[in-house]
This record gives sequence, structure tokens and C-alpha cells, in this order.
Amino acid sequence: MELLKSSEDCLYKLPAYVYYYGQIAMDRSVNTVTQFEQSQTLKRLPEQFFAKLVKKTQQLEAGGHDVINLGQGNPDLPTPPHIVDALKMAASNGSYHKYSPFRGQPFLKKAVCDFYKREYDVDLDPESEVAVLFGAKTGLVELSQCLLNPGDTALLPDPGYPDYMSGIALADANPAFMPLKRENDFLPAYKDLNSKVLEQAKLMFLNYPNNPTAGTATKDFFDETVSLAKKHHICVCHDFAYGALGFDGEKPRSFLESEGAKETGIEIYTLSKTYNMAGWRVGFAVGNASVIESINLIQDHMYVSLFGAVQEAAATALKGPQDEVRKLAATYERRRNTLISGLKKAGCRDIQSPKGTFFAWMPVPEGFTSEEFANLLLEKAYVVTAPGNGFGAHGEGFLRIGLVRPEDRIQEACERIEKLGVFN
Repeated sequence: MELLKSSEDCLYKLPAYVYYYGQIAMDRSVNTVTQFEQSQTLKRLPEQFFAKLVKKTQQLEAGGHDVINLGQGNPDLPTPPHIVDALKMAASNGSYHKYSPFRGQPFLKKAVCDFYKREYDVDLDPESEVAVLFGAKTGLVELSQCLLNPGDTALLPDPGYPDYMSGIALADANPAFMPLKRENDFLPAYKDLNSKVLEQAKLMFLNYPNNPTAGTATKDFFDETVSLAKKHHICVCHDFAYGALGFDGEKPRSFLESEGAKETGIEIYTLSKTYNMAGWRVGFAVGNASVIESINLIQDHMYVSLFGAVQEAAATALKGPQDEVRKLAATYERRRNTLISGLKKAGCRDIQSPKGTFFAWMPVPEGFTSEEFANLLLEKAYVVTAPGNGFGAHGEGFLRIGLVRPEDRIQEACERIEKLGVFN
């Protein structure tokens, strides 16, 4: 029996037809990629409305146009140096090179409690009332999976942050929308909500200062929210992403400042906006112990907590000097003033001056839809804005404009819009 010494020998010693058809099979295996069908869970996810806007922007930039992007909510300023230095030093700590505690470092949870006591006079238990998050978005999406079963109802602001819908879709639950109207200062009018929907609802999302409307909440509104939530046994999730960004001397209120708030829900806070740490992906949820336990439980199965050095830097941010936070709010306030005065000069006299966030909510001129006007500004003035209907049906008729560019670029954007003469 002849010994075949190589794979090449094997091929050439085989009958010709076996070699020929074997080659075809090999060629097909190289050139054909098997397509696996997505799960029904993924198919339920809402379409990314802003994807085509991003594509158009990139095409214009690739064509050499000077595009001013005011459509995103991505902070443009760097993280304060003392926080960066804390990360650099902590990164050399060998104990952080191992897995972190599943539910976060005790020192970070203690820093969160100290922060809430200092800023809002709210007492929290670091063990049972704080959950460390991989950014606020993670908590906002996974909360629906923690509390909702298929077919359950969640109350959402309309317009609102699109990823609330993502979590509800993943949980196979149903959204019920609370209109945010200008005549109500962009607060939901609870008296107008359907009583049957209130009885069915298990979860409510709120967000003040608000993205995208820049509306702010009052003590009376949060007190009313607590009362409503208790009556109908609804868990409230207050998205406090812009908690540090209040203007004109007004400090945004925490939902947990209202009496009974911890009995009815939680608040989710991110370091992304307060400390320009968007890329660091660190946030936390605080409040109702049963909800915090549910968040911790789902994260036990998904993560092994954040890199310890990031947690130490986050604790440094929360405990350290807050001068940079105040400077940041003042910077956004100056940018707001530049934008509002520039748009009014361009003829948009109906725009309201926002009291918080780093957004403005601009009414579009008569004769345009939100998307049509956003496209006009992009194609004729090379100014990117976010059409309001991307945030919900009640966002139609508005554009969201970000304050995440320097004052001179915001001023130039206003001048380009003025040249179009669309408000005259």
C-alpha cells in the first residue's frame, strides 16, 4: 500500500472526479457566507431614526463642505484634568487588574451617597440603594427587562429619549405615550392620561431637565408624580442625565428630593454630562431598594462591573472640587445665549430660551415638517440639527439643536441660517 506523504499527494492520488467536485465544494465554502436569522427580540428593536442623518452628514463632509454639527448630544469638552490624573494613577494599581466586585467598588457607592447628600440632601444606603452602571443608557434599557413582562405597559414621554423604547422592545412590553406640550411647559399632564392605561402601567420614564425639549421640572410636579405613582403602583424612573446643567441661577431638582420618592422609584445619573466623561461609560442608579436589587441581579449575569481604575476616577469626580462643573454649566449658558440671540436675529422669534440641558428646542417655520427643515439646513447651510419627529410624534414641528460646539461656531451656524431667509 502506497504511503501518501502530504495533503497535496492526497489530492493528486484521488480519482479525477473526486478532486474536481471537491474543489467546487471548497470554492463554495470560501465564497458563501451563511446568513443566520435574527431573533424576534432583535426584530422588535426600533429603527435608528438618525442613521440616515449621520450618513448625509458624512457624505457632505467627505465632499469637502464645512459642516457645523449641532445635531448630536456628545459633549465636546475634555474631562477635567484631576479626574484624568486619578485614572492614570489608579491604572497602575495591580488589584484593579483583576475582576472588580460584581456590584461595584464600595468606595464608589459611598461616593455616590455622599454626592447625593451634599447636592440634594438625600440619604442613601450604599449597599441597598445604589447600583453602578456601564453608563446611564445601560440602566435605562435594562430596567424594562428587570420590571416588565411581555404585554406589560410602560409610560413614556413624547417626545423623549429614543432608547426608552429600545428597552421596552427588548422586554416585549407596550409603550403608552405621555405628550409633552409647550403649553404645559413640556411636562406631562397626568389629568389627561387615560385611567385604564394608568391602571395597567407598571413603569414610567421621566427626564428633567429634558432631552429634547429642554423643559425643567418643579417640586410640585415631582410631588404630584409621587402621589400618582403610589396610587397606581407605578415604578418611576427619572433620567437625571442633565442634573448639573441648569441656567439662570436655577439648580435642577432631583426626583428623590420629593417626600416618598424612594418608595415609588429610582433616579439614574450619569457622569457623562456633569464631568464630560461620556466615553468613560460610568453612571449609577439610586433609590428604591427592590428596583436596585433587580438591576444588580441582571448585571450579575451580564457584567463583572467596571474597571476599578475607572471607578476610582468616578469617585474622585463625585467627591472632589466641583468648580469645573460650575464652569461647564456657565459655558453652556453662554452658548445658549449666543444661539438664542442668533436665531432670533435670523427671524425665529418664537424660540424659548432653555433653562437646562445642552439643547434648544426650535419651532420650524410654517410650511415645513421637522425633517424637511432639518434637510434644508443641512443641504443649504451645512448645519446639522435633529428633527423633532425622531423623538416621537409630538416632536413634529420642532428641531433639537445642541450646544456642543464653541460659541463662534454656533454664531456662524446662526448666520448661515439667517442668510436662508426662511423665517421671513
